[in-house]
Amino acid sequence: MTRDEVFDAIRRLREEERPFAVATVIRTEDATSARPGDKAVITEDGAILGHLGGGCVMAAARRAAANVRESGAPQVIRVRPADKVVSLTDADGAAVHRSGCPSGGSVEMLIEPFAPSPRLCVWGDGATAAALARIGGVLRLRVVRDPEGSVALAQTDFAVVATQGHGDLAALRAALDSGAGFVGMIASRRKAAALVRKAAEAGAPADRLAALRSPVGLAIGAADPEEIAVAVAAEIVAARRGVVRPSAVGDPLQAGEVT
Repeated sequence: MTRDEVFDAIRRLREEERPFAVATVIRTEDATSARPGDKAVITEDGAILGHLGGGCVMAAARRAAANVRESGAPQVIRVRPADKVVSLTDADGAAVHRSGCPSGGSVEMLIEPFAPSPRLCVWGDGATAAALARIGGVLRLRVVRDPEGSVALAQTDFAVVATQGHGDLAALRAALDSGAGFVGMIASRRKAAALVRKAAEAGAPADRLAALRSPVGLAIGAADPEEIAVAVAAEIVAARRGVVRPSAVGDPLQAGEVT
């Protein structure tokens, strides 16, 4: 596979919104068919599109690709003959893989993960929903506005109900059933409690209701729709980066919002 074909594969996988990793040969020593600059795409199912060297190098790249897809962080690996391996981690933190290939060569590679951006699904057609959708785009989230019917989201995705009194219960049920790891609702505490009761009576799973973030949004004194959207987006960023939700979260809704 040529370099152009490798880049074509990268473009195709990104268009299909599929996770993958890219391995790039940085340096080689002794006998190996790989050359610095050689690239390969490693798909989620372990297929390797491109050239990195022999089978031992390919196997190491496949294992490393699985690791970086899980961690989300790039990694430098070095594949060496087994008799030259002293430790499985070099002093600079690079992972070392043993090679049993008869050629006796060594290959150093950079393995980089690529994953689609999380989705942000926003229910509602009011000013707050519109502002949140705009901010979501700035945050490089894949925004879905006011979907009809059921929607399938991933654990890494975000779902926010901002219906403001128009189809609240149906939107809440859809958000809870979506599979999103983050489900929030813009509402006063009283309104949220009433909707949670209705959703429970309608059969919504207790664990999903317990995980619902409502009122969603950090307590920054937000008053108008754009400010409320900023507060909600701030909580989304915190969740995305693994920051525990602050305990002092208050009602993000102030004057002018539906209760």
